[in-house]
Amino acid sequence: MGNRNKLQWALLGCLVLLGCGKSGNTVPKDEEPKDTTPKEYQLVWSDEFEGTTLDMSKWNYTTGTGFGNQEKQYCTDRIQNVRVEDGNLVIAALKENYTPPGTTSTYRYTSARINSKGKGFVKYGKIEARISLPSGKGTWPAFWMLPEVGSWPLYGEIDIMEHVGFDPTMISHALHTSNKNGSKGNNWHNRQYPGNVEGEFNVYTMEWLEDFDEGDDCIIFSINGKESARAYQNSEDIKDWPFNRDFYVILNIAIGGTWGGTIDDAIFANPVEMKVDWIRMYQKK
Repeated sequence: MGNRNKLQWALLGCLVLLGCGKSGNTVPKDEEPKDTTPKEYQLVWSDEFEGTTLDMSKWNYTTGTGFGNQEKQYCTDRIQNVRVEDGNLVIAALKENYTPPGTTSTYRYTSARINSKGKGFVKYGKIEARISLPSGKGTWPAFWMLPEVGSWPLYGEIDIMEHVGFDPTMISHALHTSNKNGSKGNNWHNRQYPGNVEGEFNVYTMEWLEDFDEGDDCIIFSINGKESARAYQNSEDIKDWPFNRDFYVILNIAIGGTWGGTIDDAIFANPVEMKVDWIRMYQKK
């Protein structure tokens, strides 16, 4: 392995990203090239959300509540919370009194969480999505990955993009491992401030490279094609670096919880929606 620290973050472009405005940083849909496949990669899985319903050959619903983060919403598979329209996946959080079928418990908030487990996964490659985020205190949308096989945190978690409404211009990238994770409060993370992320589309990318330098694997995060952070492997111990197996993607909005924080119910006077134009996975040819 290389002579780096156990896990080293290289933070790039922070000053450039601070305070960037709408005209310089978001990606208008009509300006996107038709084929965005990187030359050295081939597309292995994607969803362009061009139909009228969620493609169940690519996605699963995760229903329930809490999820280990004290989240306040109940995630459903209802069209009110997750739908495909106008070329986008729409995940909508609602304030309502909801009692799941077959139960007697009532929840004040609903949302949705979908995953590609068993249907779309990758080990090494490039994973990206074009996403518009909701606004308002208490929102916690995310685009992230978990392993196809194995439990958390031993087998890891990759957070390509997380956002919390109380910090409206912030995007977080993070890794969780057995030795360093959110439950211990010591996980590796990097925060960027690219400007308009709420209500504007941006492309969030994770490039996951095997034997990148001196035998070390590397994970590189980018926003709108600009590298924002990278992490190097410097251990073969699974407790330090479990990122050498198949991972699948998850898209969701949490409400409240350990990071979402205090919920401002006034935000629900307007739609609280995460929109995804497309999501793509590539592997090297």
